[in-house]
Amino acid sequence: MKARFAHLTLESHGPVLVVRLDGGPHGLMGLDMSRELAALVDEVESDAAVKAVVLTGTHAGRFIGHADVRWLQEGGKSIPLVGRGIASRIARTAKVVRGIPPLAAVASVTPLEGGMQLDQLHDTFLRMNRCGVIFVAALNGSALGLGSELAQACDVRLMADGEFFIGQPEVLLGILPGGGGTQRLTRLVGAHRALMMMLEGRPVAPRKALEIGLVDEVVPPGELLERAVTLGQYMGSRSRDSVAAIKRAVYFGGSMTLDEGLHLENTEFIAIAPSATAQKLMVGYLDRTARDGDLPLYDPAIYKQTLAQGAFPVDGAVRKE
Repeated sequence: MKARFAHLTLESHGPVLVVRLDGGPHGLMGLDMSRELAALVDEVESDAAVKAVVLTGTHAGRFIGHADVRWLQEGGKSIPLVGRGIASRIARTAKVVRGIPPLAAVASVTPLEGGMQLDQLHDTFLRMNRCGVIFVAALNGSALGLGSELAQACDVRLMADGEFFIGQPEVLLGILPGGGGTQRLTRLVGAHRALMMMLEGRPVAPRKALEIGLVDEVVPPGELLERAVTLGQYMGSRSRDSVAAIKRAVYFGGSMTLDEGLHLENTEFIAIAPSATAQKLMVGYLDRTARDGDLPLYDPAIYKQTLAQGAFPVDGAVRKE
């Protein structure tokens, strides 16, 4: 990895990159960390050796406490009080302007700056959802607001067991989730449950988060990082191109109409089926079927090995245990 960061500490564990998030004494995510996360995603997208990224916090008992409220307050103060129609135009303009560097530099001293900062954060999370790298949130403690939203943007969420909590308390500060919580929490736990969680602002404990589908596993604190790295190695052993295609089809197609979602799936399939990796694995599977006289994935030993290594064993060698 080329980039050097002030708020992120990187540790290589083979194909898994462990990233420790340092939010200072309160475990906050501010603008600087947001920008560093964007740069990190740039790096891992272009580094084929990285198969998975594990995000965890450095604060004892907190993953990311929540966003730096001063960042939100000052950004809000710089924007004129407008109606929803004008606010929509500002948001769309900020997105366009951010994509044109000369204009973005000029707009950085205007009320568009806050909109551009938020758009960059959304773009970072969306690129996490599009790319072939597996992102694992290892919640070493509590996560409110943007901490919860960062975890939601990951593909897998593991949470330490204990007196911790996760949720969206923004309503208690007179705002709403701004890092994607209204959308991703809804997709994870269902519309009504997400609505009630956000309207009340009450977080949930690890076991409740597991029960409702907000996290995937609850792990003893001392085993969290090891489990996250192991899971990253396991999930990251799949083809990056295939992982990226599946993630795009699910994250983006899943919120479309059925017809549009199927079109997206078809598009991804047409794009990936001719690839060298897909052709090699499918031809190997066909050859093995012809040789054995049965479907290989109906052999428990073959299926177990295929899951473990992340691809069909085209060399025909199957480990017997």
